[in-house]
Amino acid sequence: MKKLILILSLLAMVLIPKQSYTQNKAAAAVVGGILAIGIGIAAVEQMKERAELTATQWVLTNEPSLASFSLKTLDFNGKKLKDMSSASVITFKIQEFTPSNKPELDGKKQILFGFTSRGWISEYGIDFEKVNWYLIEDTEWMNMMVAYVQVSSEEKNKETLEATLREGKVVNKGVKVKSKLVIPFFKLSGDMYVVTDYSSKMKLLYNERSLGIFIKDTKDLVQIKRGNIIEIHEFFFDED
Repeated sequence: MKKLILILSLLAMVLIPKQSYTQNKAAAAVVGGILAIGIGIAAVEQMKERAELTATQWVLTNEPSLASFSLKTLDFNGKKLKDMSSASVITFKIQEFTPSNKPELDGKKQILFGFTSRGWISEYGIDFEKVNWYLIEDTEWMNMMVAYVQVSSEEKNKETLEATLREGKVVNKGVKVKSKLVIPFFKLSGDMYVVTDYSSKMKLLYNERSLGIFIKDTKDLVQIKRGNIIEIHEFFFDED
């Protein structure tokens, strides 16, 4: 990363003519901008590494039966530092495999949520004491999606919803199977919410923006963006 920033800085100074004081200021501004971008990218990458390390440590402590697994962050790619500092949940894909030479990820899949509380990122770095961990399998994810769609739409039949969700995916306006919207969601304004008491640990909320999860222990309301919902659903049900 340091080498990349240095190369970009040198290129900017070479490519921008130094014919006047104004041009020199412009060159300095460009170099400063490049350096700022580089620092931002490096900060997010460092956050990703620390988050993956902490998530791995959590798995090793709390899931001793997992003897061989892959753990990858789902939602750091392409994110800016300010976006990550305001994130309310970070997600990790976990999949088991059989140890061998060049093994394939062909085992059980799980998602690890890290629900964050206010101030989890500050000028002092990441405070993982403010992260509440929650591990789920495909069955639990399906139950969550069924409960979510039940409060988001007119469809209440669990069997119908399970069958539809296995074939389709949740988008902004409802559940789509291929390109057809088969279960439309209620049209609500941004300040309206529909709530279901999902479990002893959480409530699920629907509005037109995202899936809301109220964590009972910490009394935090977090939001999972629609894009992440789709990625998690595809991870469980669409990938080979």
